[in-house]
Amino acid sequence: MMSQMPQPPRPTALSRCPSCEEPLESGDRFCGACGYDLSAVPPRPGDSPTLTLSGALAAAPLTPPEAASVDWPLAPETSSSGTPAPVHLATDLQGTDSGETPLPPVPGRPPAPTGSPVSPATGGVRFDRSPGGEPDEYPLQAPAPAPRPAQASTPPAGTKVCVACRAGRVDTDGYCENCGHAQPRERDHMEDEVGPLAAVTDRGLRHHRNEDAYAISHTTLPNRTPALVAIVCDGVSSATRPDEASLAASRAAGDSLMAALPQGTHPQQAMHDAILAASHAVNALADGPAGAREHAPHQNSPACTLVGSVVTPTLLVVGWVGDSRAYWVPLDRSTAPARLTEDDSWAAQMVAAGLMNEAEAYADERAHAITGWLGADAYELEPHTASFKPDRPGVVVVCTDGLWNYAEAAEEMAEVLPPDAAARPLHAARVLVGHALDGGGHDNVTVAVVPFPAPSQGAGSA
Repeated sequence: MMSQMPQPPRPTALSRCPSCEEPLESGDRFCGACGYDLSAVPPRPGDSPTLTLSGALAAAPLTPPEAASVDWPLAPETSSSGTPAPVHLATDLQGTDSGETPLPPVPGRPPAPTGSPVSPATGGVRFDRSPGGEPDEYPLQAPAPAPRPAQASTPPAGTKVCVACRAGRVDTDGYCENCGHAQPRERDHMEDEVGPLAAVTDRGLRHHRNEDAYAISHTTLPNRTPALVAIVCDGVSSATRPDEASLAASRAAGDSLMAALPQGTHPQQAMHDAILAASHAVNALADGPAGAREHAPHQNSPACTLVGSVVTPTLLVVGWVGDSRAYWVPLDRSTAPARLTEDDSWAAQMVAAGLMNEAEAYADERAHAITGWLGADAYELEPHTASFKPDRPGVVVVCTDGLWNYAEAAEEMAEVLPPDAAARPLHAARVLVGHALDGGGHDNVTVAVVPFPAPSQGAGSA
């Protein structure tokens, strides 16, 4: 604590006053002749040995008392030849990497003069600096681009090219051999327009894959009148391989209808048989090696829902199992639209039993628990079919719950459907899918738009 207290002026040891040269006596604090304050004159330094700074000592930090005792020399303002000494900044000197290879100059900085010393300690980028006392950022050279593989730069003709790098070949697993980017699945978004009907499916915004599928076609009945066919399936996500189930069911049902209708089978019977064919196709997916179910008892068999329609010039037939739906929207919007199917779901059962109204039932978290589906573990297959004879033209909307979740009531569906849907079915299907995506796209979205009556110009072999 004593070192921090103020000290009295130190007596001088000078023999003469530095101001008037008057002789002084030992212990004088002021000059007796001119009054000069002798305490302002620093004492003569004592005789101390001169020390050279070795590498080790130079690197050691000096404490404040040590620093005060060092007589630091000033840098010369001129060189030995009398010309002003050049001033260099550390960044003016080119650095080297750890292998003593000169680093490339930083863009925008003039190159170091010829003959300038190159030292890792004075410029460039170093990788061995100790923490502390260094700038936060250094200008770094951008890495040179990696050479592109030869096979990626010129893929063979007809090869599927990566959507990310536009150069690499896509392997059989769906990944780019150049950049490794996973390619979009073909089923993530699909569109088809077959004659006068169209369908669109989309993965949605939340699911990692599209588990919906559709099949649309048109054919000719024995009396040479046209028939339009649309099948839409929704894979049950809690089951195994739901995407395969929906694809197998839609194809089997579509093929069954296309084989039966030209033979003269009544459209309603043909729809019933098509649902059975779809069920057999989904059941077949559960067949596996002996003991497979024993080793994976927690896995449910592949399963899906199905809804379909057959439209002729005079008849409208629908068939379904599960909670996918079909709607009727007349072209004359002054007349009421209608829902043509009843869900196989918990909510529908509550409403049918009079235990809840429709708003209450579908607001419940159990609303979408289905009570009917296609699959090997279905309790009992009960295909539903119905025939209608509309008295005016309109459009049949066949869709999964990924759409009707955002337009549940028939009036809501009619409001979203464009007025020219019968003439522009693909455009109408795109609008409906867009409506679901704009609403949140929480599920896969699939819709088929089928005009009624089936126009004669749509006839022909599928």
